[in-house]
Amino acid sequence: MKRYALKVQYIGKNYAGSQLQLENGKPIEGLPTIQGELEKALCTLTVKSASRCESGGAEEYNRPVKAVFSGRTDRGVNSKGQIIHFDVKEPIVASKFLYQMNEILPDDISVDELREVDTDFHAQKSAVSRFYRFEFINRRCKNAYDGDLLRVKFPINIDRMQKSLNYLLGEHDFTSFKSSGTLNPSKVCTLTKAECRRAEGDRIIIDIEGNRFLYNMVRTIVGTLLEIEGHDLPPEHMKDVLEAKDRTKAGQTVSPYGLTLMKVRYKTYNGEKA
Repeated sequence: MKRYALKVQYIGKNYAGSQLQLENGKPIEGLPTIQGELEKALCTLTVKSASRCESGGAEEYNRPVKAVFSGRTDRGVNSKGQIIHFDVKEPIVASKFLYQMNEILPDDISVDELREVDTDFHAQKSAVSRFYRFEFINRRCKNAYDGDLLRVKFPINIDRMQKSLNYLLGEHDFTSFKSSGTLNPSKVCTLTKAECRRAEGDRIIIDIEGNRFLYNMVRTIVGTLLEIEGHDLPPEHMKDVLEAKDRTKAGQTVSPYGLTLMKVRYKTYNGEKA
């Protein structure tokens, strides 16, 4: 058995998140997912019996090829650097495989950077950090080319917002920024990057990188930043929210549109060894 890692890009607005949505052990019809589309394409290219690709189900209900993601992304969240791994019996020719995968996949999903990895490589468990970017518009009037991005009408002070973000760097209990859907009991994360900048066209970009993230954590951090700016609270308010370990102290969870998983880092996959 050979294991391969694959980088995946997608626009998330037309999907019910990255992971399969199950009901009674089977995928829910009418709720397309990134995983479901990838596994159908993988099965078509790697499994000789076409009938075995029709179920589109999970491993326990005879899914012939399983795509393991570096992490879950919600409905509406995009990716430029999601990593998956999958196992197949026969070796794959990368150039031919990537072309065929991209021809089969929907227009809003694409793949590249296929590489064979060691069998102990795990897309989720081997990852050392995830890098997310949230982008929104800062202007009073809309523009037809803004798309689905959040538009904030009040003025944003980048220096103040950066001071707020600085309180989040390092290892902390991020209970205040988690949603109720967080299943993992551990609420401690380590952020190595938390930066904001103003880009072209009245766009604000917030880059956050950490070893792990809680459910809706990035979107709640952004919501808290906007609450601080919108109510002219001191940047130190972010520190107070963090230390409170109380979700009711943080801001709203903003729209997923504008949030993109940019890169997943590994000790070996991103280097020469993988």
